[in-house]
Amino acid sequence: MKSQESLSFHAQQFQQLRQLVAKGEGLTLEFKRKAAFPGKIVRGMIAFANTRGGVLLLGVGDDGSIPGLKHPDDESHVMQLALKHCKPALVLKESRIPVGPSRVVIQYEIPESDRKPHYFVTGPSQASFVRVDDKSIQASREMCEIARRSRKKKDIRFHYGDHERWLMQYLDLHPGITLKKFVELSGLKKFYASRKLVLLVLADVLKITPHEKGDVYERKK
Repeated sequence: MKSQESLSFHAQQFQQLRQLVAKGEGLTLEFKRKAAFPGKIVRGMIAFANTRGGVLLLGVGDDGSIPGLKHPDDESHVMQLALKHCKPALVLKESRIPVGPSRVVIQYEIPESDRKPHYFVTGPSQASFVRVDDKSIQASREMCEIARRSRKKKDIRFHYGDHERWLMQYLDLHPGITLKKFVELSGLKKFYASRKLVLLVLADVLKITPHEKGDVYERKK
């Protein structure tokens, strides 16, 4: 028979879980009913690690219901196998919260990583992901390059030439620009246009906002 202290602790955990779920999915919180598609779930974990960190709750429905998991050991095992596809490996904390007779929610806490970008690797292919609002989207090559080079914390030097001057003037009149638009308007080859945008972000002149249809670059305020 469980002690009163144990029951009280579980009740407190469940109450904290309900409060967390009530916030709804967002930039740092995601729900999954079960590990039916573990690869997709791990991509979401990678997105958290590559962005601001977050919490993934396994055993919680998209509608905020908390049915829990009947076989948490099996679900956890499936997740551990899927996590092996992460390179470099993710640092995370797994904990279990009782939510009813023989049912638990598995909580994964994923901090923002100091080893980003992380990738999901399958055979010869790899992809990285970032979090945007309540979605995990594939990160662009530029996002990965910025994340990788930001870790080095070195002074960034760039040539402020005609294309950079034109870009600043353009951004004085427009809220943002995509790489595709920059290539189109500047006449630069994609490689060089990409390099210029990455350097300007690293130099803290521009900020980048990831987007499924193309990252948006804006002047840093």
